[in-house]
Amino acid sequence: MGGLGKSTLAQLVYNDKKVQKHFDLVAWVCVSEDFDMFKVTKTILEVVTSSTSDIQDLNRLQLQLKEKLMGKKFLLVLDDVWNRNYPECEILSNPFKSGAQGSRIIVTTRDVDVALAMRAFEIHHLKELQDEDCWKLFARHAFLHDANSYMHSHQFEELGRQIVEKCKGLPLAIKTIGALLRSKVDVSDWDEVLNSEIWSFSNEILPALRLSYRHLPSYIKRCFAYCSIFPKDHPFKKHELVLLWMAEGFLHETKYKTMEAVGNYYFGTLVSRSLFQKSNEDELCFVMHDLINDLAKFVSGEFTFRLEVDSRSHQNVNKTRHVSYARDEYENFKRFETLQEAKQLRTFLALKSASRNCFYISKKLLRDLLPMLSCLRVLNLSNYRELCELPESIGKITQLRYLDISHTALKRLPDSLCKLYNLQTLKLSNCGKLETLPRDMQKLVNLRHLDLTQTPCIMEMPIHMGKLKCLQTLTKFMVSKRCGCSIRELGKLANLRGALSILGLENVESFTDAEGACLRNKMDLKELALNWKKGSNTEISESQRDVLNGLQPHRNLKSLTINDYMGGSFPNWVGDHSFPYVTSIDLENCKYCCSLPALGQLLSLQNLSIVGFDGIVVVGEEFYGSTGSSSIKPFGALKFLKFEQMLNWEKWSSFGEENEGGAYHRLEKLYIRRCSKLTGDLPLHLPSLGILEITDCPKMLASLPRATPTCQLELTNCREDILREMPIHVTKELTIGGFDAVDMGDFFSHMSLPVGGLPSTLNNCKKLGLPINLDYSCLEVLKLFDCDSLRSIPMDLFPNVKDMAIRSCTDLESLIVAEQHQHDLVALSSLTIEGCPNFVSFPRGGLHATNLGKLKIENCKSLRSLPDKMHMLLPSLSRFWISGCTNIETFPERGLPSSLNELGIWDCDKLVESRMGWSLQNLASLRELEIIGGSKSDVVSFPEKGLLPTNLIFLMISEFPNLTSFDKNGFENLTSLKSLYISYCDNLKCISKEGLQRLTSLKRLYICNCPKLERMPEEGLQHLTSLEDLAIINCPKLEYCMLEEGLQHLTSLSVLCIENCPLLTKRRKEKEWRHKFAHIPFKIVDEELID
Repeated sequence: MGGLGKSTLAQLVYNDKKVQKHFDLVAWVCVSEDFDMFKVTKTILEVVTSSTSDIQDLNRLQLQLKEKLMGKKFLLVLDDVWNRNYPECEILSNPFKSGAQGSRIIVTTRDVDVALAMRAFEIHHLKELQDEDCWKLFARHAFLHDANSYMHSHQFEELGRQIVEKCKGLPLAIKTIGALLRSKVDVSDWDEVLNSEIWSFSNEILPALRLSYRHLPSYIKRCFAYCSIFPKDHPFKKHELVLLWMAEGFLHETKYKTMEAVGNYYFGTLVSRSLFQKSNEDELCFVMHDLINDLAKFVSGEFTFRLEVDSRSHQNVNKTRHVSYARDEYENFKRFETLQEAKQLRTFLALKSASRNCFYISKKLLRDLLPMLSCLRVLNLSNYRELCELPESIGKITQLRYLDISHTALKRLPDSLCKLYNLQTLKLSNCGKLETLPRDMQKLVNLRHLDLTQTPCIMEMPIHMGKLKCLQTLTKFMVSKRCGCSIRELGKLANLRGALSILGLENVESFTDAEGACLRNKMDLKELALNWKKGSNTEISESQRDVLNGLQPHRNLKSLTINDYMGGSFPNWVGDHSFPYVTSIDLENCKYCCSLPALGQLLSLQNLSIVGFDGIVVVGEEFYGSTGSSSIKPFGALKFLKFEQMLNWEKWSSFGEENEGGAYHRLEKLYIRRCSKLTGDLPLHLPSLGILEITDCPKMLASLPRATPTCQLELTNCREDILREMPIHVTKELTIGGFDAVDMGDFFSHMSLPVGGLPSTLNNCKKLGLPINLDYSCLEVLKLFDCDSLRSIPMDLFPNVKDMAIRSCTDLESLIVAEQHQHDLVALSSLTIEGCPNFVSFPRGGLHATNLGKLKIENCKSLRSLPDKMHMLLPSLSRFWISGCTNIETFPERGLPSSLNELGIWDCDKLVESRMGWSLQNLASLRELEIIGGSKSDVVSFPEKGLLPTNLIFLMISEFPNLTSFDKNGFENLTSLKSLYISYCDNLKCISKEGLQRLTSLKRLYICNCPKLERMPEEGLQHLTSLEDLAIINCPKLEYCMLEEGLQHLTSLSVLCIENCPLLTKRRKEKEWRHKFAHIPFKIVDEELID
């Protein structure tokens, strides 16, 4: 049953600080009703790594996720799972098995069969709340946590308990009805709710939720109903939703409130009524509970329609006003053709996709469909990264109020855009190729929000932007000397708020001109960036200081950035304590400033970055901004501090000995980089410091700060003396590099080492030694980079190391293990050896690393053999890459481990020569194989019969410059192969029919950069009955007739991509070409989607 509090209970566990400290990583992923294994796996990977992934293959995603979880104790919450398919659940959970013992997965679901499919060892069945708990929850929401509330009388309690009884123990219903009654101060209102006929309605919508909706004001009801446009569990941001409401005409300005302020109030009301709730995955987003989403869909009726992936509209769209759709990789006209009947359509909204980052949209869809939707108010075409132009017909949609074309390849906007006189919001962020804005932008008199974030090619603003009196958001303004583009245009925009970046300030000549921007009057401006042209020839003069002085913002500012300022000093307002809300300051490349502004008295300052101040010699008392009478300790709120590229900085004066411990007492991260003359002094008492990095400071003599034992410390390219000044209590994680002579025994002799206290990374230590008498057992990660004096590494010194990486250690010859400790490498899960030209041997008898999952060996030119007995001693090895090892001739006797899932062989000529002895057929788990020959490869025909294992699903063959053809029998047993990539084979002329006809499971075939390829036999293509995706790129000699008949038989083909193949595409505008390829839904020719 929904609404029992399953997600809430999981959230309490997930957010508990003790729980979070117990695990190496924690991740929350909302799975939802529409189960897509690829999408879910990709989302988990992106949450775990905190970065987006471009991988489009499930197997590769799982391998990468497995690697990221390897050896880590993790907590993963899979929220709202519906899929009960056991095989799919088993595949989904495969990467989780690589985690450390003690890892936990929490699954929330309404279906016990799902829990069984996920092989849950313990199932908690939530029941309805007991009566007294129901009452406590209700009272908490209805009486605002105030037990002594004037409403908390006997009469209210009696009615309230009767209402709670009708909620049948469901927390969601109780919470929602309590939030509704919070605003009802009259007994009669409570009585009306108690006796409402809605309690007796019998349908899938909870009566308590319907009651909550009924008691919303009418103007908020339509805002709530509009949210049915979002799928279940879809996250949305407040300010974005408010802009959509505004575009639909749901918000009306008052004498004292803007439309945005009204929308914020409506949004807050829906949050207070528990109809919106904070997202667990993104703290900036909100979601609706599934049952509340059902309510929104119920009340919106036929006016809202959601078009899912792989579906088309069969609904009668005559009444439809709002359409959203799950974005697919390729969008063509056919998917949306029924919308031609939706004459009153107001919303055409592309929703963000979690599974892909790049999308195509056909010109026909834009050219033919959009002009028919003349009532559109909202149009979202963002993230179509190949969208390079908008049709001129966009100007005919005169009711349009919201246009989002961000993250596209647009180079220019049509002039007709300026006919959209009702436009309120125009989003152009991350349009990296956009060069100009339409010259008549000043005609968009109702424009309120113009987002130009990350548009580096826009070098000039249209004239007279100051006429856009309604403008509130303008993220970027380019100042020029052209008439109508001066900084005074900003002064006419009295309502600017949010973030503003001003560029081209070298074109402002005086205080008067700068003051004309009226920044001091813009009280809602929170983030300000002031930018001069980098490398400008502007003379250093007092006028520059006057210009900056004239740009003083309002005291409500929160973030300030100043780049490439050409003045010799800062005006007094920079750092003045009258700016109480500033939390972040970034000062960069102010090369002529001889002193820093007095920033120490900014009470809220948390983040400070100072980069490229060539004129600074001493950071002294002026930096702290303190006076004798001041009782305020400087930088009392600062958490992040960075000094970088301060070429002449020599000394950092402390804040007075008598005040030691007062300044920086909350500082958590300190970075000092590329300050070549800095000798000292550093603040000594930093009780909150968590990260300290000192890099490229070769003259640093000062003692290091006294930090907590949990501090992460990195010292690179500094004097050896600084190591001896290290505090006795060494850090949790230590990285040292660039020290020509480091004796580890001497280094650690005076130190008390906590768990993990030894260096996890050693860089550029030319004379490093590793004494065997030290205890290295606490070490879990070891990275040795550029440590040239190391000739051998005794691996048994590090019995608990999980991740070992060795790079560019030019004198390293061997890895060794004492015979009595051969079985001590059980912790090792990842080993990388790169760029060690003299490395020749692994431990005698092989690597006894039973948990090693990933092995990478790259550019070890002298290595002649791989570890012995790999097939037996590395039973967990799943990923093995070998690259640039030109003297390795064979794999070990009896081959590679049967556990191997992914194998990559790059630029290993001698190894490829012995390929018939690889015994890949014995690798039952091998799924992915990449063979990249390299520029010296002399292979002429490939692959030979019997070379490749039958269980492969992914095969890449690349960089065989002398390859002329594929062995006709080389692919004959690859009946499981799904993806085949062939690239950079300069002399490949043909692919025989025998080479293709056995690939009956092939779904993706990519042929790229084969300049002499002339023939692909149609007889071979006809047998690719499972082929879905075919890409041919940079094959200029391949002729159309070689593909024509073969492609017509590929009934499963859904995507055909042809790029830079002129002989293939020269007839694409002819009717015959379109007719013969009409069965292929998506055809991309030279980056254009063709209908």
